[in-house]
Amino acid sequence: MTNFLKGESYIKAHISTIILGVLLVVLSCCSLFVGVIDVTPGELFSGDIEALEIFIISRLPRLLAILCTGIGMSGAGLIMQQLCSNKFISPTTGATISSAQFGILLALLFIPGSTLWSRAIFAFITAVLGTWVFVWFIQRIKFKDVVMVPLVGIMFGNVIGGITNYLAYKYEMTQALSSWLVGHFSMVLKGRYEIVWITLPLVILAFIFANHFNIVGLGKDFSKNLGVPYNLVLFSGLTISAMITAGIVVVGSISYIGLIVPNIVAMYKGDKIRGTLVDTALLGAVFVLACDMIGRVAIFPYELPIELIVGILGSLIFIALLFYRLKHGRRAIRLGNGTGCNGAVSNIEGGVSK
Repeated sequence: MTNFLKGESYIKAHISTIILGVLLVVLSCCSLFVGVIDVTPGELFSGDIEALEIFIISRLPRLLAILCTGIGMSGAGLIMQQLCSNKFISPTTGATISSAQFGILLALLFIPGSTLWSRAIFAFITAVLGTWVFVWFIQRIKFKDVVMVPLVGIMFGNVIGGITNYLAYKYEMTQALSSWLVGHFSMVLKGRYEIVWITLPLVILAFIFANHFNIVGLGKDFSKNLGVPYNLVLFSGLTISAMITAGIVVVGSISYIGLIVPNIVAMYKGDKIRGTLVDTALLGAVFVLACDMIGRVAIFPYELPIELIVGILGSLIFIALLFYRLKHGRRAIRLGNGTGCNGAVSNIEGGVSK
């Protein structure tokens, strides 16, 4: 009887994780068989060579790239929001994506015949440096609120984007760069996407150091009192987030994921990274996968870029989140008996704690 009650309590505490996991499996199975060329399970099991080639070369790599993108971008957003103590910070509003795109342009300019990994290295370096500069800058702003910090990030990102576009026009690299500026999965094939796998070990690393990130998010003085090296953990976490973002830029710029997904999960599960990272990763993967499928079937047999679908749905969801906060404040959305809900979107502070 005791074991039964423990099992029931465990299910109630993780009901959202179970639902998201099941939904992800269902959508993943459906995604494998949605496309211009019909591929059915029967053809695969019967050993149809053409169907197997399409499945292995295109459908499966695309699915894996989508899952890595959703998990990585949502996880990167969660890390940045926790470290910066601001729920409106994300790779998009923190200039991380713009910096990574600038790195890719540099690779195209200085190493025209560079491989995907060579371009990724440039993107890693510039994404990390751009994120560090942004955080260093906002740490020195004395009067900051929840809205001003992401606005500074957006302006900083636009400055970097402007420099990127200027260099692209000057050296006639606009067409070569355009494929990196709009998020899409239509070009994802076997051998051209594997770099996104780097997001998984980085997300696992973030989970291992989740408690340190939570402590740093409470402020510099609090971290010192607990013996946690504030600056080291802060910039290590930001580096992880920047590297995740840079690895995903190979499929293009995809906004809103790192912004809205962590906020949605925090509304019913709280702010602790270790308690919310799994749900954040699952919801991010489900959201990206659903948007990709919508883009594939909306004007079938043609395909809309996922950035367009994510932009429309993401903006609507984000507006809904703003209205919810204005009306309910910190109140959490409770699931079941409220187990595991330890607060709504709490600790919404402006900028990085000093």
